[in-house]
Amino acid sequence: MKELLLCKYGEIILKGANRAFFENLLCRELKFRAARHGDFSIYRSQSTIYIEPKEDAVCDIDGMLESALKVFGIVGVSRAAVCDKDMDAIRTLAREYIPQFLAGAKTFKCEAKRSDKSFPLSSPQISAEIGGVLLSACPRLKVDVNNPDVVVRIEIREYGAYIHAGQYKGAGGMPLGSNGKGLLLLSGGIDSPVAGWMMAKRGVKLEALHFESYPYTSEQARDKVLDLAGIVAGWSGSIRVHVISLTHLQEELKRCCEEDYFTLLLRRAMMRLAERAAKEFECGALITGESVGQVASQTMEALAVTNSVVSLPVFRPCVGMDKEEIIQIARKIDTFETSILPFEDCCTVFTPRHPRTRPELSKVEAQEALIDWEPLLEEAWASMYHVNVRPDGSRAFWQKRD
Repeated sequence: MKELLLCKYGEIILKGANRAFFENLLCRELKFRAARHGDFSIYRSQSTIYIEPKEDAVCDIDGMLESALKVFGIVGVSRAAVCDKDMDAIRTLAREYIPQFLAGAKTFKCEAKRSDKSFPLSSPQISAEIGGVLLSACPRLKVDVNNPDVVVRIEIREYGAYIHAGQYKGAGGMPLGSNGKGLLLLSGGIDSPVAGWMMAKRGVKLEALHFESYPYTSEQARDKVLDLAGIVAGWSGSIRVHVISLTHLQEELKRCCEEDYFTLLLRRAMMRLAERAAKEFECGALITGESVGQVASQTMEALAVTNSVVSLPVFRPCVGMDKEEIIQIARKIDTFETSILPFEDCCTVFTPRHPRTRPELSKVEAQEALIDWEPLLEEAWASMYHVNVRPDGSRAFWQKRD
């Protein structure tokens, strides 16, 4: 018996003349992830991608299934068995393969799809035939065509007959790299990993920028951020994290500027450095986890002041979400428990007691004029180092910027 995975994709089907471009990206990502699970043949036909172990190859199909479910662009994955397009072979396969999926069920129904119209039986006839076989093999079961516990599907396709029971829900979205590359401002909080995941789901390849303020922030805080990058990388592929120190810059802000402007001035400095990094690493946009009104620096007026120092688009996928909605996604992608670990980040250093929530740009710029920004930004830029974080959480290299 030959077992394989059938991967279904969603909105890619609507892409018209450009559809092949998206399908090729999807196959490329699946092939990359399949390499660590064995020697698979991956090919596409009739809006389905087939992941099939090669002849005599030792393959971890469970591991491949888990990986496929995290590939953006895939809406569903079925574990299926294949045989010749012959009703006797299909009956035998159904009797041997499907009962394991019906063990805890009380009701089922059969559905058939006959993509190969040369097959002699119609779809309803195939469903009735295989339904009878399964009732005979599992006499405790009943047929329920409206609300069954399990749906058994038989697909008559170009390369053979496939039978499976149930479909695992995929990640959805668009294939990685189909919508360019963005620079994620990655803190150790709940929101920014969710924002990165949401943009990756729309086909945006991620790079990340993290700001540290050692010794006010610890190595544990930095490692927490790298752990978060590793979790997101399980969905988005490897992420290169660029780390910049803001220690001296923050000390100068505290020394020279009014306390209530501190957070705004820091955010504007971060955005300047982020735009420079985005351009150097060929990213077309900045990505942040900001949500309107969540904290003082995220009021509409404060966001406008922050935006005014950059020309690149700033994507804020969490902007209209409340905290509970963001937490739900964080739990889904397994970043929440890491995000709530009690390590500080640079935004909590020298936090003002009464930050400005309705800032005026002219007054913010007047505060900025009290500092010679250029050498501080250059010093911060020169501190940059890089960590390439793989989907398994390992760090491929750790090196200073040339």
